[in-house]
Amino acid sequence: MTQLTAACLQMCSSDVMEDNILEACKLIEQAADAGAQLIVTPEMTTLLDKTPGQQFAKSFSQENDPALPVFQQLAAKRAITLVIGSLPIHISDNKCANRCFVINPEGEIIVSYDKIHLFDVALGEGNQFRESKDYIAGKQAVLISAAGTSLGLSICYDLRFPQLYQDLAIAGAQMLTVPAAFTRVTGEAHWHPLIRARAIETGCFVLASAQGGKHTDGRETYGHSMIVNPWGEILAELESEPGFITATLNLEEVTQARIHIPALSNKIDYQGPAT
Repeated sequence: MTQLTAACLQMCSSDVMEDNILEACKLIEQAADAGAQLIVTPEMTTLLDKTPGQQFAKSFSQENDPALPVFQQLAAKRAITLVIGSLPIHISDNKCANRCFVINPEGEIIVSYDKIHLFDVALGEGNQFRESKDYIAGKQAVLISAAGTSLGLSICYDLRFPQLYQDLAIAGAQMLTVPAAFTRVTGEAHWHPLIRARAIETGCFVLASAQGGKHTDGRETYGHSMIVNPWGEILAELESEPGFITATLNLEEVTQARIHIPALSNKIDYQGPAT
């Protein structure tokens, strides 16, 4: 396959899982109706609740998560590949993994990826985040063949660590998925340049599905879901409202971008700076 139509969903997920599942399914159906063969949902598709303890209390183990069977059935019904950006999945007595799932057109979960870089930052008074209080970091980068292409998986704060994306591209990724829930503050400052930079550095398409708007738990996310080509050009973008975007992607552009700017093949090992 040299071409495929991809879609990124944008949501404003709430603290009620059932509502978010219904909203995600509605947008997936609409994107499939628009011709999308590969659909990516945002980080924390089914639940956003920053009230202490509630994200864990309202979430489930992978075996018991109510959203996964629904998404699997929908992928099979519409014969699409679904990248569920992430769900909170219990992996200990008090912590979750921030886990992405890839579901094939037969409705099978073919791989999962746990977010490696956890968002522990202080943006100023009232804007402090410590994802490691509630989540356990992943340890393994994930590359998967799906929808006729090779997908490198990541989640949100991973975006700030370019080595991950270079490693995925060197291993064969043609597309990078970046489901996210960027804060409005960090999104306004850094979202566009970071997404475009990861595309340019790797010669990959980037599918960035975001949370956007004011959420019921009080947080505000930036939105601006984007599809970016290997030259760093934005092919489609939303503002902050829920919805979806699509673009038909020509995979030959990956090869051409890497021929013109062979940064991956020119990469060499070197010693660190002297101290």
